[in-house]
Amino acid sequence: AEYMGALCVSSLEMAPSFCLCVLLLFACTTTIVHADDETHHYNQGDKVIVWTNKVGPYHNPQETYSYYSLPFCKANEAEERTYRYAGLGEVLEGNELISSDFLINFRVDVPSTTICTMTLDEQKARAFRYAISNHYWYQFYVDDLPLLGMVGEVMTDEPDDLSQPIHEHEEVYIYTSKKFTLSYNDDQIIEVNLTYHHPVPVAVDKQLEFTYSVEWVPTTQAFSSRFARYLDYSFFEHQIHWFSIFNSFMMVIFLCGLVFLILMRTLRKDYAKYAKDEDDLDNLDKGVGEESGWKQVHGDVFRAPDHLVSFSALLGTGSQLACLVALLILLANSGSLYTERGSITSTAIFCYALTSFVAGYTGGGYYARNNGRHWIKTMLLTASLFPGVCFSIAFSLNLIAVAYQSMAAIPLGTSVLLVLLWGFISCPLTLVGTIVGRHWSGQADNPCRVNALRRPIPDKKWYTKPLVVILLGGVLPFGSIFIEMYFIFTSFWNYKFYYVYGFMLLVFGILVIVLVCVSIVGTYFLLNAEDYRWAWTSFLSAASTALYVFSYAVYYFFAKTKMSGFFQTCFYFGYTGMFCLGLALFCGTVGFLGTNVFVRRIYRFIKSD
Repeated sequence: AEYMGALCVSSLEMAPSFCLCVLLLFACTTTIVHADDETHHYNQGDKVIVWTNKVGPYHNPQETYSYYSLPFCKANEAEERTYRYAGLGEVLEGNELISSDFLINFRVDVPSTTICTMTLDEQKARAFRYAISNHYWYQFYVDDLPLLGMVGEVMTDEPDDLSQPIHEHEEVYIYTSKKFTLSYNDDQIIEVNLTYHHPVPVAVDKQLEFTYSVEWVPTTQAFSSRFARYLDYSFFEHQIHWFSIFNSFMMVIFLCGLVFLILMRTLRKDYAKYAKDEDDLDNLDKGVGEESGWKQVHGDVFRAPDHLVSFSALLGTGSQLACLVALLILLANSGSLYTERGSITSTAIFCYALTSFVAGYTGGGYYARNNGRHWIKTMLLTASLFPGVCFSIAFSLNLIAVAYQSMAAIPLGTSVLLVLLWGFISCPLTLVGTIVGRHWSGQADNPCRVNALRRPIPDKKWYTKPLVVILLGGVLPFGSIFIEMYFIFTSFWNYKFYYVYGFMLLVFGILVIVLVCVSIVGTYFLLNAEDYRWAWTSFLSAASTALYVFSYAVYYFFAKTKMSGFFQTCFYFGYTGMFCLGLALFCGTVGFLGTNVFVRRIYRFIKSD
């Protein structure tokens, strides 16, 4: 289909009628053909394609190569392979489906059949020995169902002399026989299993005969539930997962109670003191100065933060990411995105481009409300800040992948497509959002007038200093998502399908509440110490959650995985860095927006001099 579409586009100016004929012919053929792995319906004897995808070290999930990068023999070396063209998400995830030599027909059993034979020379033996010693695995797809297998096995003989090194008694074996067991219900494939056996030692001049067999088994399982076997229910729905949700919920109750205490008791007491002697300014100033310092900075609390352009851009990008995460979780809960290769990645990219309006609107509106004059600079920084950092990291990782000839390398065409999406969708929407934000929400409506001169900030106790508030601000939010981070990391780095988006939605809501509450409490103590620099402090205190997540990721890398090598280490920390950057922007924006509502409320009900 993609090839026919490209053919039409290239021939449109020269022969419109030819294009129409081709499209009609293609439409006719698509209606005639009944059986393929797109419709998932087959007739008796129809061809079922086994697609090879990738091969690589099992403990390094990103270090993947083409299946035929290993010297497997082929039934016909001259035969041209069929490629199944992947979507944007598939390419970014390093998938490339290539047809194999396994001849399978629907509901037709195949006895043990030889695919090809080969004699190992020094180079081929070395390649297989290296792959098997490093626990190389491979992935097939049959009717969009994944299959995993190991290339071979390292067997160790017990040495007669225990003082001898064990590695001297290791022998490498390659599996030369594969058996496909396919379950079907009516005209659909429900389940696919792969077993491999007949290990043969890898040695120079050794002749290998690769065989396969196929067995079809009827089943009553419905097609709609065929992906359930790939979901690890015992892992994701373990009682510790439910306990973490309950624990986070109790934390929310505690923090909400603390904020309620501040709002209803402390602040009400402050308001009462202000109203008690409002005619006696001397007594008022004396009482306020001794009891509560937050009113003393009413003339500076709504002063524009330093580095306004950067702050507005961060705020806009964080708002966009918050909308993106919420939208993705809702879409994932309403469908089964995890069952389709690359669907979540593709959806995230397009949703990010479409939500660029939110970034421009939030950042442009905030910049205008603080009397900013360089809105174009703000718009450009908003549009390029997060994508620019991610592109720089991805470009560096791509150079490494190209040097290793890995499938993780992003093709040039895909890179150009991403740049076009950013340039022709994301940037224009950011521009429109900035213009709309400046005109619709760019009017300043601060409850208190901003003084012309800055008020000096007095010395304060160590626990009310901004740096301490920032570092402590991320502890409780990290505690509320700590367990969920473990499940997310494990699914991403250990070949598991993450499907519990209902849990993620609950954790998302809990995290938002905790971020707002923690930022409010930290800002209250800061203002009480007569420090009016609450904007950056509230943003960074919530954003520091990402610092703890990254620290946990470092621990996870060394304690929970067996990853090794320069390639996988770079990809692990590169991906983790991009994730933590997005998390920091999201958390910081949520914390600031919640704190902004709190600050405006408490200053709305006081009488300023």
